[in-house]
Amino acid sequence: MTARPASDGVRALRTDARRNHGQILVAARDVFVERGADASLDEIAKRAGVGIGTLYRHFDDRRTLMAAVVLDALVRTGDAAERAIAQGPDAFGSLTMYMHAVLDLRIAVVIPVLLEQVDLEDEELTSARERGARLLQQIVDAAHEAGALNSNVTFADIGLMLIRLSRPLPGRVSGELNAQLAHRHLDLLINGLQPADAAAPALGGPALTLQDLRELEPG
Repeated sequence: MTARPASDGVRALRTDARRNHGQILVAARDVFVERGADASLDEIAKRAGVGIGTLYRHFDDRRTLMAAVVLDALVRTGDAAERAIAQGPDAFGSLTMYMHAVLDLRIAVVIPVLLEQVDLEDEELTSARERGARLLQQIVDAAHEAGALNSNVTFADIGLMLIRLSRPLPGRVSGELNAQLAHRHLDLLINGLQPADAAAPALGGPALTLQDLRELEPG
């Protein structure tokens, strides 16, 4: 039997559903990072721009949503690693590209937040984790072999640095400024990953002064 083409209305519904699904995952990731694993699902729905009923149509309960957030982050991290390998200008450039991409995805902080709530032995999660780990190890090994990465730097060093950098800063720091500073501080750390005789790359993000920091303190 030949499948009947979907009508424009059905296509629109499917497009809306996919968009809602993606928006909920992004919103949930950010809210869980900011509020913790007990964050309000109502707040997640509001941040995603959908009703709470729409959230429950996509995810049966909190644990299902958490697992989906972690899986989405792991898959996106693996995809980022593949892009970095394919598009990086050189071995160290691939590592730099990967680290900045993962910082944007916030996987390094959302997984620790949800670690005790999610079954990391789940087949899909395990497969995604192993893929991401394999690709990052490939990036690290290539940078070592090229002599572009300090020989003392390990796979775990890269992951743990990203966890530290991914956490939101205290005080009156907006989400946008927090992201900009995270990338600037990553650039500073990247300088320290290279051999001593390597040229230091330019830093991104704002160079805050002491007065700038004082203005950002809780008042």
